[in-house]
Amino acid sequence: MTKRSRMLQSVSTILLVLALLVVSACGNNREPAASTNEPATAVDASPEADKPAAEPLKKVKIQLKWVPQAQFAGIFVAKEKGFYEEEGLDVEIIPGGPDVVIEQQVVNGAADIGVTSFDSLLVNRDNGLPLVSVAQVLQKSSYRFVASKESGIDSPAKMKGKKIGMWTGSQQFQVLAFMEKNGLDPKKDVELVKQGFTMDQFFNKQLDVAVSTIYNEYHVVLESGIKEEDLYVYDFEDAGVGMLEDTLIVKDEWLKNNRDIAVKAIKATMKGWNYAIANQAESVDIVMSAVTEGSTTKEHQTTMLMEMAKLVKPEGFTDAQVGSFVDDAVQRTVEIAVKYGLIKKEPDLASAIDKTILEDAAK
Repeated sequence: MTKRSRMLQSVSTILLVLALLVVSACGNNREPAASTNEPATAVDASPEADKPAAEPLKKVKIQLKWVPQAQFAGIFVAKEKGFYEEEGLDVEIIPGGPDVVIEQQVVNGAADIGVTSFDSLLVNRDNGLPLVSVAQVLQKSSYRFVASKESGIDSPAKMKGKKIGMWTGSQQFQVLAFMEKNGLDPKKDVELVKQGFTMDQFFNKQLDVAVSTIYNEYHVVLESGIKEEDLYVYDFEDAGVGMLEDTLIVKDEWLKNNRDIAVKAIKATMKGWNYAIANQAESVDIVMSAVTEGSTTKEHQTTMLMEMAKLVKPEGFTDAQVGSFVDDAVQRTVEIAVKYGLIKKEPDLASAIDKTILEDAAK
């Protein structure tokens, strides 16, 4: 065999070995046949399989100061639209009523957050209850005096000698302040009459002047068939004696232990109010699904929300300002409360109000 022939034979041998190695490797990479005796285990390759389980929603109870109505539209909207759930909260809305004391509900733990009036918060803090306000819902007084034009009471001065309606409790102090602001001695110049929470005394002419809220009783008068042009209306806010009303309160200890929950609850509630104000027709439907059947009408709730919107978000307010504390209004409420003995001394507002909750909610 020549040298050239031996070289060609060696090359051929090497190529054969390499070919056998390649075939062997390919055979080893083939998937084995599935066993017919043991089923294959299914593997979830979806991205969801790698995600941790969602944390359970935190339960929060919100106590209303009255029965379900558009006065609390922001809360009902926040629940229905899922704003609370977005914040990881499972909110229960507890109706109020004439025998429900909001502050006691919150202090006793029956509710985590309560809707009460700011002056009522001052009174209960003055009496030692450990409560703090975390958001101010109404920015202006809703109070109005109404008198029929046939009464001739076309100015506050002509209320002298007349029967003036006044609600009991802290609500009476706006009435007293209105009288004095207009030069009337409430003890001598007028006859103050305890007014029920209806307008029946006004309709029956047992009152010359009745007190009302612009979002409720005032429109009850209009819905009775009396026209606006047949009424004299006196706005407590315009008179400079408006006191702050609906505010959201919590217990001091609860706030210390659940500050993050408070921030989330206030964020969702104010988002609910902004949505309710911008989408009033839809929001009224949401409220109507919560009211007791036959207790009110859609028309009345529509009017109520329209008026509440002006009090919650006055002209010039931005979405971010809804729920905030306006210092002048807070101070005026305190001054009236002190002047008429509603509270014994000026409160420490730094501990009565926590502005940082809303500030953090806005971040």
